[in-house]
Amino acid sequence: MRAAIFDLDGTLIDSAPDIHAAANVVLTAQGLAPITLAQARGFIGAGAPVFVERMAAARLEAPDAARTAAMLAHFLELYEGAVGLTRTYPGAVEALERLAAEGWRLGLCTNKPEGPTRSVLAHFGLERFFPVVVGGDTLAVRKPDPEPLRHVVAALGAEAPVYVGDSETDAATAQAAGIPFALYTEGYRHTPLEALPHDFAFAEWPLLAPWLATREG
Repeated sequence: MRAAIFDLDGTLIDSAPDIHAAANVVLTAQGLAPITLAQARGFIGAGAPVFVERMAAARLEAPDAARTAAMLAHFLELYEGAVGLTRTYPGAVEALERLAAEGWRLGLCTNKPEGPTRSVLAHFGLERFFPVVVGGDTLAVRKPDPEPLRHVVAALGAEAPVYVGDSETDAATAQAAGIPFALYTEGYRHTPLEALPHDFAFAEWPLLAPWLATREG
């Protein structure tokens, strides 16, 4: 069974503006200065707890576990329905439609908590593509641990899966799972392209399906 498994934030959707807005509501409630959109983009990728830890470290004068925990709880409350500023990347939905029409099984493996993940999928009508969804809190571990990706592969019954993502975390996850990796270059990565392990890199979504077709021989 051929399958393509996708990351979400920075790959299919640009959610940084919503994440940034929620972060600044939390910081304002704490009497702290806001962060910039660029900072928010830089903090994304390892899940909501790590995002809030990075956000807190940027604004607190000293580590404060209790305060950071309160910030995380507030952030998660806001994050659940934060979809108004999020956009799909140009061509991403059309690429999913093409792959589904060509018989590919599609799955989602993201560090975004499962609740907000399902909310944003429903908002854009994307849930129809993904019979299997694993979020950052679905299992006991999250990316770059390979188990979430392996879980999606097993649930899809995939024999020759490919993982599609945008970040250092995604590259490391695919490598740890021993799965070919397609890198979307327009997302949230910070490492130069040549420094990230990948089998294919693309900046435009219409390029993905033809590359996947070449892998079928």
